[in-house]
Amino acid sequence: MTAQSHLPLQPAAAPAPAYGHAALADLLPAIAAGFGLGESDGVPATGLRLPPADRVCVFLVDGLGWELIKSHPEEAPFLTSLLPGSLAGSGRPLTAGFPATTATSLASVGTGRPPGEHGLAGYLVRIPGERRLMNQLRWQPHVTPRSWQPYGTVFQRCHAAGVSTCQVSSPTFEFTPLTEVALSGGSFLGRLTGEERMDLAAERLASADRALVYTYYSELDGMGHRHGVASDAWRGQLRAVDRLAQRLAEQLPPRSVLYVTADHGMVDVPDAGRLDFDADEELRSGVLLLGGEGRARHVYAQPGAEADVLAVWRERLGRDFWVASREEAVAAGWFGPVVEDRVLGRIGDVVAAAREDGTKGTIGAVTATRREPGESTMVGLHGSMTAIEQLVPLLEVRR
Repeated sequence: MTAQSHLPLQPAAAPAPAYGHAALADLLPAIAAGFGLGESDGVPATGLRLPPADRVCVFLVDGLGWELIKSHPEEAPFLTSLLPGSLAGSGRPLTAGFPATTATSLASVGTGRPPGEHGLAGYLVRIPGERRLMNQLRWQPHVTPRSWQPYGTVFQRCHAAGVSTCQVSSPTFEFTPLTEVALSGGSFLGRLTGEERMDLAAERLASADRALVYTYYSELDGMGHRHGVASDAWRGQLRAVDRLAQRLAEQLPPRSVLYVTADHGMVDVPDAGRLDFDADEELRSGVLLLGGEGRARHVYAQPGAEADVLAVWRERLGRDFWVASREEAVAAGWFGPVVEDRVLGRIGDVVAAAREDGTKGTIGAVTATRREPGESTMVGLHGSMTAIEQLVPLLEVRR
């Protein structure tokens, strides 16, 4: 083994998301362009080009990574058949954005902006100027939604332009702050089962000459967290997702397109590949707050300890994580080409993103068994920039 193999990974060498032309944040701006909307209408610019359609449905499946579809053709025959036409017929995926986690990705989808602009920069992030973390998925502790994320959504822009716009999702999500800042615009229609959502989404598409419908399914992600993506339970959910996508596709009205996408993929990390922050005195030294999640950590240092914390995390995580200072992560484009001043304090003094999966003696996650007991028991994890987490489909069916 050479001396160079012991050197830490370089932040600039991490596979940063393809913001601006092939990331989740580009999807709705490209769709809006098909309705004739652009920057003058408040829709962010994008280099992504999609063939226009009068009626567009976006079906987002939580946790449905590109690599996971490719590796499970028997469980997902319909979705597999659509892979060659992904991303406007190129056969390629989108990138989710960093971190590859639900709150961040949904905000990117809805606003059409990367995390450095919309500001939902992780699962747990510091409230700037305070000694506490905010869970951006559950919105705890509560902060005023529109002060935290001030941009309007692309759904709102389309609705204002006369496009019949609605969200068909679980009733649980109708009044959440995350829905308000990331997905609001037009009407919200709550339905409990996936089948009901697919049927209503198709109905709403057919009800107007120009329509934009968003629908969502979360159960695949939940099953992956609880049992892992290698489990029979997860594969059963994937079969259910495949049937739902086909059910919706078969009901598409004329002049419509269905896009099936996701917010992130997932990887199983074995217990032996987890480093427990709460049991590691060296890793805790100088740390004020531990944010993010197991595979994408925001580390907030005690004042004056930033350089020491960075050095220790680089030493401890070796070549299993990309470990960057805030400045290095921003310069490398992890959060997008622009990081606004109001967002900088939410990003860790140190940002650590997993490269390995925790097998073969590597570290695949930094857990915190006392601070995060629920998250630490999850089998399937996500957040980083590896292909299995970062790449998501843009599968297409046109009528």
